[in-house]
Amino acid sequence: MILLNTVMLLLWSVVLAVSGSYLVKGLSKMSEILGFEEFSVGFIIMAVATSIPEIMVGVYSAMLKNSALSLGNVIGSNIVDLTLVGGILVLLSGGKIKMKSKTSREDTFWASMISVLPLILFFAEGSITRLDGIFLIIVFGLYIRKKILESKKFRKRYEENKKQHKKKEMAKTLFILAISLTTLLISSKLVVTYAENVSIELSLPPILIGLILIAIGTSLPELAFGVQSAISKHPELSLGDLTGSVVANSTLVLGITALIYPIYANAILFLTSGMFMFIITFLFSSFVESGHELDWKEGLSLVFLYIFFLILEVYLNFIPA
Repeated sequence: MILLNTVMLLLWSVVLAVSGSYLVKGLSKMSEILGFEEFSVGFIIMAVATSIPEIMVGVYSAMLKNSALSLGNVIGSNIVDLTLVGGILVLLSGGKIKMKSKTSREDTFWASMISVLPLILFFAEGSITRLDGIFLIIVFGLYIRKKILESKKFRKRYEENKKQHKKKEMAKTLFILAISLTTLLISSKLVVTYAENVSIELSLPPILIGLILIAIGTSLPELAFGVQSAISKHPELSLGDLTGSVVANSTLVLGITALIYPIYANAILFLTSGMFMFIITFLFSSFVESGHELDWKEGLSLVFLYIFFLILEVYLNFIPA
């Protein structure tokens, strides 16, 4: 039974990620049809849309009063994004990604600062309350406002009326969005259900299941988008998506989850994983600021950091004292 639940968890995590990826593509296409700014597509839509799997896991886990699963998923996803996914993107981009704009470098700094907010809130009260959830959503709103104000300084618009988008194209995009969203809703519920089953059968805290198993699955949209960006010679866009996802996960996702049901979790497990997440975001920010680029050595370091994280969690939770 444990094998079946684990296989089903991984299978539906992949479905969740793939449906999230198609939703991202649909939103991007819709924004192009409607003439949204390039900035809006690059940051707000992509960063938030790639966090939709985490949002849905958070909503369903909170509805089942198992919000620790969402907390683990958020922390795990942030770690996966900034180590495994970030490292792979650097290696796929020829071993070097230059961070040309000052704004991009500032984003990585703010992401590392914002990622520590849930840690502070949790250890201040022993949980993340509904009031904390409101605060996190406000922080997300302020950050988005900051990005919108920045975008006015170097705004780029799609060429208006370059082509008349046919009604058929609009209908096709809406159909893809509807199917993707429906699949996302179904798969996210099943991911939470099977994750609960696995955690019960293995007698593991739900936060650990979210931290490793679900986190890898829900980070696939970021990886898919990043690979596309690297192949199309726009790797800086993918790094912007990663830092944006960290911000969205740490504020919007946890904020929505806590509003539905307060987040309680294993304090020791949250401390080790949460501090590791903060260290990772700080190192990622330092790598970017140092020489304003990420090279292949730093890319490999990020991948090995994730491997070290997995070994550490396995040792702390599976190896008997």
